[in-house]
Amino acid sequence: EIHPTHVGVGQVRDYVERTFRPVAEERDLGFEISVADDVAASVETDEQRLQQVLKNLLSNAFKFTESGGVTLRVERAPGGIAFASEVLSKADSIVAFSVADSGIGIPEDKLRLIFESFQQADGTISRKYGGTGLGLSISREIARLLGGEIRAESAAGEGSTFTLYLPENFTPIEPLGGELSQPEPEIDFTVEFPSRLPGEAPERAEIPMPANGDRTVVAEIADEPALALPEGLEDDRAALFPGDRVVLVIDDDGEFARAAVDAAHARGFKGLIALRGEQGLALAHEYKPDAILLSLQLPITDGSLVLEHLKRHPETRHIPVHVMSDANHRQEVLRAGAVGYLEKPVGREALEATYDEFTSFIERRVKNLLVVEDDDVERTAVVELIGSGDDVDITAVATGEEAQAALEEKPFDCIVLDLKLPDGSGFQLLEKIKKDKRYRLVPVIVHTGKELTRREETRLKKYAETIIVKDVRSPERLLDETALFLHRIEARLPTEKRKMLEQLHNADAVFEGKKVLIVDDDVRNVFALASVFEGRGMEVLFAENGVEGLDALKKNPDVDLVLMDIMMPEMDGYEATRAVRELPEFKSLPIVALTAKAMKGDREKSIASGASDYITKPVDVDQLLSLMRVWLYQ
Repeated sequence: EIHPTHVGVGQVRDYVERTFRPVAEERDLGFEISVADDVAASVETDEQRLQQVLKNLLSNAFKFTESGGVTLRVERAPGGIAFASEVLSKADSIVAFSVADSGIGIPEDKLRLIFESFQQADGTISRKYGGTGLGLSISREIARLLGGEIRAESAAGEGSTFTLYLPENFTPIEPLGGELSQPEPEIDFTVEFPSRLPGEAPERAEIPMPANGDRTVVAEIADEPALALPEGLEDDRAALFPGDRVVLVIDDDGEFARAAVDAAHARGFKGLIALRGEQGLALAHEYKPDAILLSLQLPITDGSLVLEHLKRHPETRHIPVHVMSDANHRQEVLRAGAVGYLEKPVGREALEATYDEFTSFIERRVKNLLVVEDDDVERTAVVELIGSGDDVDITAVATGEEAQAALEEKPFDCIVLDLKLPDGSGFQLLEKIKKDKRYRLVPVIVHTGKELTRREETRLKKYAETIIVKDVRSPERLLDETALFLHRIEARLPTEKRKMLEQLHNADAVFEGKKVLIVDDDVRNVFALASVFEGRGMEVLFAENGVEGLDALKKNPDVDLVLMDIMMPEMDGYEATRAVRELPEFKSLPIVALTAKAMKGDREKSIASGASDYITKPVDVDQLLSLMRVWLYQ
């Protein structure tokens, strides 16, 4: 999604200076930033997307430059340029962001190829400097969504200049063919580039992440000037005492944040203010507030990433987070572990009601869990696993009728639901629960042994926060998910349950340092999977079809696992898998087949061709990672 705002050119300059000056100093390279006098003070565009493109262009420039330096010039585009972009052709004013380097350069005949997925000038460049070629392909599409385009000029041995042209005033544009506006389910097309280049001196401290964190979040340390509030905006951080009830407000609107703290005072809270996501994370870890009010629309580190971090980290996941957004993201934030949701603009009355909810939540030390399971043995096992105690009271029932009666008796904070019930399906009960306004915000964890069809999964995901299929690892996952939605403090759990969660969260250690080859002709799938894998410490290689996949394997015999798409041009996944198995050194190499065809017999055909395992698209990332753990452990 594109969120246009007026972005100050000075802000862009400061961001680039802060991000890349340490890189230049570390590598002993020159780095200049120039802004022409006639450039407007601001550009109407999406700040985060602009930063992503500039970060990619500058990262490449530094990566491919060994001596000399890199320059960023911001100026008005001269007249007379024949733009391919219709928006640029009609724009009254165009801003050019040009990144020039004195690096290795690109031969003329290779210049066009570098924007194509997976291509670089030649294999030696890829081996020496790393990188996949995906960055420029994605950056070009982002530029197009912003109404602009990227052009390149280069000569071998003489350096390169990449220029991003943007209209001064934003004009909405649809993604090509609607592909990006309707991404396949379960595929995250959030475009991200490394927060710090290899060798770059860290100017900020990294917030600690558990081993299974998908992405690194960086935040200024508490005594950095960047955490200080601007003049005229104050909070209570200098007047906090033990026993104070504290709410952290994370919102880039200083006026609203001040009003939110005033409303907090009226309800007995003291307030902390963060105007950016990474600042909010730093404050959350330092002060451990009792509650957090979080805006989704934030510069640099957006609110969804802040929420993900808070709910992954054992020291902050129990803190109730109420999310605010000017668009309807209710279900996704509740699924991520938020305790409530407000649509912007948020008035004083809504703020006070939210603080009342926080107060009720904090004061109610014991949370209520409803378990609906018809099998007596399974029901007892679930109750024992989660464990009634000082912080949780469990009501366990066997039928839908008993569940509805229990819901009438008292409020519940979370529901664990089996789909096979003697008096009707769990689907019917779930839909009935979620249509009742009283229970609409109650998170439901579907815990089932039933093999779900694609249609059933889609139907469930309209209502359920989590679907856990009963398998060998489901007890740990069920304990983890109920702890999340009940906001249990991990440090207070019994020792054996803490160990279960630690083992679950550390399960990704098996991925560290492993090399994975993805053979897939769909750039969106590759980029999404690469983001997940690289976040877990894996090295990722790519190939667009079976022929290139075989070639990549021969050049990289130390590959630990292959993800093989089935439907590809030139050589499909079946043929490629058979060809891999004919090579003696790859007889036992784990190959997981990926296919969008959920047709009966596909699994058998994949296994017959030599695949080790099989998963259908759209990919369920958790399921895929579970499969990969099994094969990488062996």
